[in-house]
Amino acid sequence: MNPVQADVIITGAGLAGLTLARQLLLYTQKTVLILDKLENVPGKSMKVGESLVQLGGYYLYRTLDLEEHLLTEHFLKYNLRFHWKTTSGEHDYWEDVSSSAIRTISNIATFQVDRNLLEDYLMKLNLENPRFKFIGGAKNIKVDLATNGSAHKVSWATGEATGAWVVDASGRPGILKRSLGLEKKNQIQHGSTWAWVDGIVNYERFTKLSHQEMINSPKRQQLGNFPFFLGTGHFCGEGRWFWVIPLHGKTSLGLVYDHAVVNPEEVSNGRKMLDWVAKDWPLFAEDFAKRKIIDEGRFVSYSYDARQTIDASKWAITGEAGRFSDPLYSPGTDLIAIYNTLIVDAIETPEGGDLDAKCGFFEQIMRVMYDAYIPSYQLSYNCLGDQETLTLKYTWELAIYFGFYVMPFVNQLFADKKFMMAYLRRFAIFGPINRTVQHILHDYFDWKKANDLIGRADWEHVDFYLIEPLRMSEKLFYEVGLTNEQAEDALDMHVDRLREFARWIIAQVYASVVGDKRALVNASFINSIKLRDTMFNAEKMRDHYAKHAACEDVYQWNLNPFALENFVSTTSKAMEERTMESAAT
Repeated sequence: MNPVQADVIITGAGLAGLTLARQLLLYTQKTVLILDKLENVPGKSMKVGESLVQLGGYYLYRTLDLEEHLLTEHFLKYNLRFHWKTTSGEHDYWEDVSSSAIRTISNIATFQVDRNLLEDYLMKLNLENPRFKFIGGAKNIKVDLATNGSAHKVSWATGEATGAWVVDASGRPGILKRSLGLEKKNQIQHGSTWAWVDGIVNYERFTKLSHQEMINSPKRQQLGNFPFFLGTGHFCGEGRWFWVIPLHGKTSLGLVYDHAVVNPEEVSNGRKMLDWVAKDWPLFAEDFAKRKIIDEGRFVSYSYDARQTIDASKWAITGEAGRFSDPLYSPGTDLIAIYNTLIVDAIETPEGGDLDAKCGFFEQIMRVMYDAYIPSYQLSYNCLGDQETLTLKYTWELAIYFGFYVMPFVNQLFADKKFMMAYLRRFAIFGPINRTVQHILHDYFDWKKANDLIGRADWEHVDFYLIEPLRMSEKLFYEVGLTNEQAEDALDMHVDRLREFARWIIAQVYASVVGDKRALVNASFINSIKLRDTMFNAEKMRDHYAKHAACEDVYQWNLNPFALENFVSTTSKAMEERTMESAAT
């Protein structure tokens, strides 16, 4: 049997492989072969990774032109929404749950995708193109990389193929990563158990209010009227969160946890996980007891790295075949979009082109995009247990994401070397600043916990866009069609905005620790904050602030410094009461 020939051979017909094939077919003249161990993909088992955010959403509906399919077959998503129990109430009802979210729907459409439906549709689209071929039932795939510039050979139990490029999109089996010894661990020790149940889990209906009372609640002045269940619901606790994702006719439910706070064996299957969550969040108990589990899955430890993902000898790795960080902010499709875009550009590099330098630079970009997520998951996962600290953490990280991920992607700049060199210089500024913020928030949460300051007695909703640096960062979605110089100017403004944002986050933490909202506008104190080496130490922070407390000059922010003043007041009041109780005894 003669080998099958193609310009690009992709191993794995999951989301990463199918989207890469679609991108190659749309934007190049290459022939593409996909191999998969399944005879018919996507197969019967359901797949996690259903929640899209802006970059991944834009990639699917704009870059890959899937807009109509996404709007008709999947739910339009209502942002990421975070929830906490109040310290009063029985916690059996929706009205006992505080929240932080963006009230307006995103200008860049995002979706809750049924992965099986999406991948089935992608396969059908690809098969309509005469330059595409799929071979299913390809067992025991092996890749023999050429070393002399000739074609690579990929073989399986019943055949073989040759191609100029091989891209591994095989998911966690990681065919190339294993064969080349590219496995690499990271510091994240998190696990997840999930299940799909029949019907929509609409937690807004878990209420003691009548329907009329529910739709006319004054709380809607803050919450808005868009259906809440369309968001990715995050029901949070220290070092853990439970997702609720609606799909047509069913709901995806999953617990994600740090091993330090949840024993994996206590949530080792779908039913045990739902029972555990029902105890942690009683408002789900009655509903979960009646739900039928359709499918389920589990990763005891899901996060990992790779030493390399692209090489000038014409191989690459995309999707979970290479790296995976954490599902908290739904970054999986984002990284697929960036990696696939860089891979397509490399594949299109003509013979004699500077492929060595390009692949080396692309590897640097891929590494930076992945590494930037790690401190968020490694250092401050405990912040999930407190509304204030998570709000500070998420809005900070989301503002970075809007400017440094979404804006360059919608302007098709990730493969532009001139822009990306300037981009990486600017992005590097935030490495040490981000670590400062993450460490401070981690330690601030621990301080609040030690002083019994976690949680609020009364219901509270925070609209993330009350925090102006984030709201202004969202405006970058509209900055489309920029030249390199214009994009660099937009990033410079974003850098200045983020520096101020980091300074305000530190001031917010100080204000709570010292029990004085005036810290939020004290010019002498705010000017003394060092963004790269400030550490959390309550006693030293009080001493530091005391040196500046007499200053009456008001710091001129480009933001509202009192956006989260309710949390400062609550913390200060609790500390005062604690001090009085201690003095009385």
